[in-house]
Amino acid sequence: MKTWNVAKIKASKGVCKLPCVTAYDYACARLADEAGLPLLLVGDSLGMAVLGYASTLPVTMDEMLHHTAAVARGTREALVVADMPFLSYQISDAEALRNAGRFLQEAGADAVKIEGGAFRAGLVRLLTQNGIPVLGHIGLTPQSVNVLGGYKVQGKTREAAEQLVSDAQALADAGAFAIVLECTPPDIAAAVTAAAAVPVIGIGAGPVCDGQVLVMHDLLGLSDNKPPKFVKPYAALAETLRAAFHAYATEVQGGTFPGPEHCYPLSGLPPL
Repeated sequence: MKTWNVAKIKASKGVCKLPCVTAYDYACARLADEAGLPLLLVGDSLGMAVLGYASTLPVTMDEMLHHTAAVARGTREALVVADMPFLSYQISDAEALRNAGRFLQEAGADAVKIEGGAFRAGLVRLLTQNGIPVLGHIGLTPQSVNVLGGYKVQGKTREAAEQLVSDAQALADAGAFAIVLECTPPDIAAAVTAAAAVPVIGIGAGPVCDGQVLVMHDLLGLSDNKPPKFVKPYAALAETLRAAFHAYATEVQGGTFPGPEHCYPLSGLPPL
């Protein structure tokens, strides 16, 4: 049994902060898991971070299943949550249930994440009643970027802020074990966190939330674009990798790699 499960995540509210991160492959999942992170989100952000898409919208079920399975294979203790991609749960409840189940049955995920507030409560209830834990996602919901008019801060009016509180409560009441809250002012995030009976995991929502999640490529300094305001790079791996590739190319072109220490012993065979 894993150290982290949905019950332990839910019970962490008011007890400890949850440091969470996205993961998209076996190697990075293994390292994040070894560092003790309690929750790894296989985000549809892999569209931009890994696959080179302009948004999350082109990401498919097959791509999400492929990457979720890789992360699951690299994870021993953390809870693995798979992001349900655009149109995998919006068409019908039956299709949503089938697709969500595939993440657990085929890819080895422990839970799924869906975007949307109170209007998703029925779906959250359906999934959880059928044995599929759900992580909610409110505030800035990237799959609705065309409706929102861009990647903008949410909850800036009283009406919008009150809706976020209602959304969080509705998702928690429907059975969501935790809720991602993206891109809101810190005072609004504090109100949502206080109102929700389950952990609220912030991304660009200030320090009061019950946890934080960042895109791994932003955290590691690997993104090719300037990261959002709320990101703190904890490494500069793009520069490290670029320097390593350059050094390798220089040594191969100069004939200094491979050296004798990188070669197997001579065969002793007559000249061919």
